[in-house]
Amino acid sequence: MSASGGTRAIVAALLANLGIAVTKFIAFALTASSSMLAEAIHSVADSGNQALLLLGGKRARREATPQHPFGYGRERYIYAFIVSIVLFSVGGLFALYEAYHKYEEWHSHPDESGITSWHWVPVVVLVVAIILESFSFRTAIQESNHVRGKATWVQFVRRARAPELPVVLLEDLGALVGLIFALFGVVLTLITGSGLWDALGTAAIGLLLVSIAVILAIETKSLLLGEGATSEDVTKIEDAIMAGPEVERIIHMKTLHLGPEELLVAAKIAVRQHETGEEIAQHINDTEARIREAVPIARVIYLEPDIYQVPAPAAS
Repeated sequence: MSASGGTRAIVAALLANLGIAVTKFIAFALTASSSMLAEAIHSVADSGNQALLLLGGKRARREATPQHPFGYGRERYIYAFIVSIVLFSVGGLFALYEAYHKYEEWHSHPDESGITSWHWVPVVVLVVAIILESFSFRTAIQESNHVRGKATWVQFVRRARAPELPVVLLEDLGALVGLIFALFGVVLTLITGSGLWDALGTAAIGLLLVSIAVILAIETKSLLLGEGATSEDVTKIEDAIMAGPEVERIIHMKTLHLGPEELLVAAKIAVRQHETGEEIAQHINDTEARIREAVPIARVIYLEPDIYQVPAPAAS
């Protein structure tokens, strides 16, 4: 993923959510709809999340230091994980709490739990919010398509080493579906005069946000623990190593993402037995150049030359 593409998607989502949050709070103040309040808090949480992603991208660009010799690329993973926590707590759990509160209100005073004033406001706000969120979602889809290749959307979310686009995609998808849930609850509340539908719409929003937050937490936790190169990149690296006549075989190799756009490659390679140290050093330099040409994000490469010995047959 290009950093600029991810940044465009984040900024588009941030601007959309800030505008939507303001209108939702106004609608809640006029109607006291719990669905509107849950959606307003959801938009605030999303806005904060996008600000966190931008902050993580900025901090990840810091230069390496003696204390952090491989740089700060993983800061992007850390802030993406924080986003999942914010979405779970501020978005999902708050919506579930508000749904329970609205249900209790309906259970105690069923005749007074509906929307009693400014009936048209929440519907107009939700329709406008759906339109704005659709533009943000379209931007995230367009930027993702530049790097998704032939992968399905599920594969893209699960395999992406850069967290920003999958996070924005899932957030925008959750926002659109949540708005539909809110519109469903508000419209049925206006038709029936019962606040039960408002509570159900709010509960659906909460369950949706909790589910998305759990998915994000699982995926970003895997990135934080350290993921290797994709199978496609591993194949390219192996082909690059074996492309020269100086390497007889790869004895073993490991890769690790130091950040979304920085890959560490460590391999033990078999060289000819009678080569001089100068020849081996030149061969290693040539091999590193081929690896970087095949996979540009392979910025940290350690190649250990060795003499391959055929394993002795196991005793019968």
